[in-house]
Amino acid sequence: MSSRPTNAQIYLAAGVAATVAAVVANALIARKTERNNPPNGKFIEVDGVRLHYVERGIGQPLVLLHGNGVSIDDLESSGLLDLAANHHRVIAFDRPGFGHSSRPRATIWTAEAQAALFHKALLQVGVPRFLLFGHSWGACVAVRLAADYPQAVAGLVLASGYYYPGFRADALSMGAPAVPGFGDVLRYTVSPLLGWLMWPTMLRHLFGPAAVPAKFEAFPRDMALRPSQLRASAAEAMLMIPAAYGASEKYSNLRMPVAIVAGEGDRIVDIDDQSSRLHDDIPGSTFRRIKGGGHMVHQTATGEVMSAIDDVEREIATRM
Repeated sequence: MSSRPTNAQIYLAAGVAATVAAVVANALIARKTERNNPPNGKFIEVDGVRLHYVERGIGQPLVLLHGNGVSIDDLESSGLLDLAANHHRVIAFDRPGFGHSSRPRATIWTAEAQAALFHKALLQVGVPRFLLFGHSWGACVAVRLAADYPQAVAGLVLASGYYYPGFRADALSMGAPAVPGFGDVLRYTVSPLLGWLMWPTMLRHLFGPAAVPAKFEAFPRDMALRPSQLRASAAEAMLMIPAAYGASEKYSNLRMPVAIVAGEGDRIVDIDDQSSRLHDDIPGSTFRRIKGGGHMVHQTATGEVMSAIDDVEREIATRM
């Protein structure tokens, strides 16, 4: 005699079927997104990591590191990459897990680990010494690279960075998709949908009080919402505070020219607790406060950021 399934069993089966369907759908969407946004640079393999990078222009090498959640496309859409390439040999990397670069799970991709990776990558492409720019999480990596390999970094430009540890509730809440098992389910089911729904609100928070510029429409949103990149973004949210702990004692030892840039209205980072404090701790550094600027100053005040890079380059020349 057969028994009819209970309501609980029916709901469970329906939930499993919906989860499997969402996983398959998001995997297919991610593959289609990657086909529609092919890499436009070169690849290099370093310590098992396949790094994608764009190289443009001639002159003194300038390395650009993007922030969390984005890729080289952020630097491209801002216009900073092309502007800098007028007078520099610009090398911009997709950091591990972003854009078209891999992010092996066997490594915890701290700022220290990424600094070591990029130092090796730049030696491999024949760039032993360079001017370095980092935005947001890229600034955390950049300042760590400068602290750990001072002979390689001729000058440093940091924008909208988080440099000193403190309690960040958002770091914990944003880190859920990086939790093994549970996070994998989130990333392949509800996280991409939530990302699409929250995208306009998130951009207003990132750019505000400045408006989101029309040029940012060129940024490929769907690449940022792939399950693989959501994992990288979540992991870096969780690693933000440890990154600051690991580097903050080294700042006063930096002796290369350093320029710090931050938007006065930054809603992501308190610039008085972070950028202004860093300026006080690095002897001889300069600090530009961008009036009306938010977290994405390289997008909304691209000329100011480029001017800071030029100032550092001039300071390097006066020291030679």
